[in-house]
Amino acid sequence: MSRIAIAGATGFIGRHLIERLRSRQGTASHSILALTRSTRTSAPSEAVEWRAADLFSLPDTERALAGADIACYLVHSMLPSAQLTQARFEDLDLILADNFARAAAKAGVKRIVYLGGLVPPHSRLSKHLASRLEVEDTLRAYGIPVTAVRAGLVLGPGGSSFEILANLVRRLPALVAPAWTRNRTQPIALDDLLRLLIACLEHPAPPPTVEAGGPDVLTYADMLRRTGELVGTPRPMFGVPAVTPKLSTLWVSLVTGAPRALVGPLVNSLRHETIVHDPGPQNALAPAHLSFDDAVREALVAEVQHGSESWRRRRRTSRDVRSVQRLPLPLGRDARWLALEYMRWLPRLFRHWVHVHVDDCGDCRFYLTGLRRAPLLDLQYDPKQSTPELALFHIRGGLLLRRGESGLRGRLEFRIVLGGRAAIAGIHEYRPALPWPIYRYTQALVHLWVMRRFGRHLAQVTEVTSDE
Repeated sequence: MSRIAIAGATGFIGRHLIERLRSRQGTASHSILALTRSTRTSAPSEAVEWRAADLFSLPDTERALAGADIACYLVHSMLPSAQLTQARFEDLDLILADNFARAAAKAGVKRIVYLGGLVPPHSRLSKHLASRLEVEDTLRAYGIPVTAVRAGLVLGPGGSSFEILANLVRRLPALVAPAWTRNRTQPIALDDLLRLLIACLEHPAPPPTVEAGGPDVLTYADMLRRTGELVGTPRPMFGVPAVTPKLSTLWVSLVTGAPRALVGPLVNSLRHETIVHDPGPQNALAPAHLSFDDAVREALVAEVQHGSESWRRRRRTSRDVRSVQRLPLPLGRDARWLALEYMRWLPRLFRHWVHVHVDDCGDCRFYLTGLRRAPLLDLQYDPKQSTPELALFHIRGGLLLRRGESGLRGRLEFRIVLGGRAAIAGIHEYRPALPWPIYRYTQALVHLWVMRRFGRHLAQVTEVTSDE
């Protein structure tokens, strides 16, 4: 019996995929490992084992994937995962994919099925679609066969894109049609996508790339018009000469209630035509059947019967911080060098008001010069988790760490990504000692400024190395 691990098990696609797999247990010889960030569990079941895992943590991810034969990766990070997130979503996605691929390789996973986005050829991609390709490349970087299922808008109850589409026509008396509404797209019904994902999971050797789309190719204006008719609220539509992506994001967010962090990347991707160019792999595995109209009708019925959550999330109660920055990487340098260079460079930035001591074990302490009795931060190097591509430090104490948090999960890491083309510096699950409003507008901003200056320093080192 094969064990299928599903990352993103409580998300829109993940929930429905698990339900579909469970309904097939009589004919399919597999069990399910459902991975979720929360500690929630389902009702006892022989078919589904729930495992809590923060995929930003490599040890968590390794434990979660232990015993898995096949993995399905359905994760994105456009919504913040901490009380304060200082990061671009594409950098967060890179860390998540890197942890997942590393852990999958260690667990002996035989194949990863990844749900990405349709990518237009010969085009300068939006950040969202470029990130989907980066994730795809990162999942392939550790030697595991990957099948990338590239899909556009998914029509189903609880899907963020579908909810945005439906709420626009429900809540506006008339629709404006910017230039991007004339671009073509090829949406796919949730049911058709689930059949395709399952076919990829169960096939002994699926192709590396599968473009997924429904039978209808429509413009975004067509979709808005037809959705209005199906919802029962047909709206007049007026073309407008120019609407910037920022204005479109604000407008869509205000009307639909969806967070701007989610709407922004999606709106920026609408300038591309997202259609299937090679339908062969999809037709061979699981051809799409449902038309756009039928898919919308089914989604509307399911919303009435079961309700919908999509992007609505419970607020986090723990006041933790995640701060992630992408950095240039000088040629031939590894993660350990990057960490030590940061420790050497920081006192120079602050004109030696800050001192950093690194002992023989790699542990680091940050002090205000002249005040050696009480470090600002005390970091413990983790040699077991660290590799040439990852230098990991646990935040175990210091004046800037909230009292009582010593020994918990706060950590600083330096990570090599994209085959050595870039690096990531990240602080995860850090809980500051300063009162929260003061921290946000003092220490948090200083840290962001420091990391940007460090990035400029590395760029200069890279230029010197290249000249040599």
